Amino acid sequence: MLSRSGPSPRLSIVIPAADAAALEDTLVSVLENRPADCEIIAALGMPYDDPWNIGEEVQFVQAPTGTGMVGRVNLGVAMSRGEVVHVLAAGWKATEGWADAALPHFDDPNVAAVAPVGVAADDRGRVVTAGVRRTAGGRGMLTVPARSAERVDSFRTEAVAAPAAPALEAGFWRVDVLSRGGFATACGDELAAADMAALLSCAGECVVLQPESRVVWGQPAKRPSSFVAGMNAERLFWRSLPAHAPLPALLAHAFEIVRHAVATAPMGMLPMLAGRLMALVQFGSCLPRARELKALLMQSAPPATAGGEGPGTLRIDAGHALPSRPHIGGSQAVRAEPSAEPPLRRSA
Repeated sequence: MLSRSGPSPRLSIVIPAADAAALEDTLVSVLENRPADCEIIAALGMPYDDPWNIGEEVQFVQAPTGTGMVGRVNLGVAMSRGEVVHVLAAGWKATEGWADAALPHFDDPNVAAVAPVGVAADDRGRVVTAGVRRTAGGRGMLTVPARSAERVDSFRTEAVAAPAAPALEAGFWRVDVLSRGGFATACGDELAAADMAALLSCAGECVVLQPESRVVWGQPAKRPSSFVAGMNAERLFWRSLPAHAPLPALLAHAFEIVRHAVATAPMGMLPMLAGRLMALVQFGSCLPRARELKALLMQSAPPATAGGEGPGTLRIDAGHALPSRPHIGGSQAVRAEPSAEPPLRRSA
């Protein structure tokens, strides 16, 4: 591992942790399988005295008391120096070659993130998830393979819905994507990745699903209360509304509220609706994010040419990657299209 005072590493592995035993399980798997050019940062949400004396190999940073998963991730990212940041939550485990399979995708500057495949802890031959996706109605969820394609040896990227982003607990990210402000806390830990997916969509960024990059999925986080779940879901919808045509999105949102009410009935329905109402009362807090996404859409849209027809050029002085379609073999590359405009090209 490179010295922290030396050249920047290719990869920074950030391990957000709130439990010492889970942290050590993840650290063992990472240290056994890490690539040569990397640094490891453990962002701690609990006291930890490093009983194994691995401070020379792992940088431990202490988060303030009460910091949640998103805050620990952002702290670890802020301390990182790598070109690519890999988040692997405590309790999740790395496997042999998991990073080597993902890193080559970032040679393409249009790739913003790579989603690894999550396999079950009790059966590493069974795929349980492949990133997250987001609906126009404001729902974020894990991407789950069809039953016929849940075995690793028969898994195909075409058998799952294209992920809109990696899961918060396990994903590879180009560092400049996260340096725009990191993951937002507004939608909670459960929907933070779906909230980031809206930004990737509006910026025209590519997300790649890499089936050869595999992590052992850990215990799922404790579900929030129905009130908090409703509030976070409502915030997700209004924050990400510019990523969709308004009228269809509003109709989809109405159906999503009905679906959510049925799913939480009978005991959780009223608290869930109260949480959504609270988010509406706080509607103003969603406007800055909505304006940010609208600005990204305007930047990624091709301007009209002098004749009013044909593709234009894209300004790249704001630092956003060109949304050209990558050609990557053996994986699934996804770029959200904000419109059906012709492909963009760089100006001479």
